[in-house]
Amino acid sequence: MGSEPNVKIGNEAIVCAEHTVIEGDVKIGCKTIVHPTVKIIAKNGPIVIGDFNLIEEYSTIINKSEETMIIGNYNVFEVGSYSESLKIGDYNVIEYKARLSKNTLLKNGCVIGAKCVVDWDQTLDDNVVVYGPDCKTRIQSEKPIAQTMQLEFLSKIMPNYQPIRKPNWKLEKAMAKSQ
Repeated sequence: MGSEPNVKIGNEAIVCAEHTVIEGDVKIGCKTIVHPTVKIIAKNGPIVIGDFNLIEEYSTIINKSEETMIIGNYNVFEVGSYSESLKIGDYNVIEYKARLSKNTLLKNGCVIGAKCVVDWDQTLDDNVVVYGPDCKTRIQSEKPIAQTMQLEFLSKIMPNYQPIRKPNWKLEKAMAKSQ
């Protein structure tokens, strides 16, 4: 994948180049990990991805709206997940093959369970868990933990096995809140 002027990759982010599609006006935050075979497509409006996110294989993040899609910090997009959500807060987990529509917004600490399809026209409050074949909801008492150890491990090991796109922008301060 060539160097695209509208794709900005933050300092210490690991973005695999092989079999990864990143198109349009996309900004990827510091220390975010993007696995191979990921698709991040800003079709009509920009996508801003915060810091310390983990985006796993075969995940798709697509903005078909003209509004800016904003993804916070410390989120996990597991293998095969799909999101058109225009606003995702911090510490959320979108599990294996889960799908989010553009009308569903996540605050903080939500978990969208494996294979759940969430196309509700609403904002999910903090710590909502969507689970099971019927996509039921409940509230969990604590937000999911940050995957900092996994991010550190992947940032060390992935460059040994994958061609990596070089960071091309740096902020004075990371976008992440200090925790």
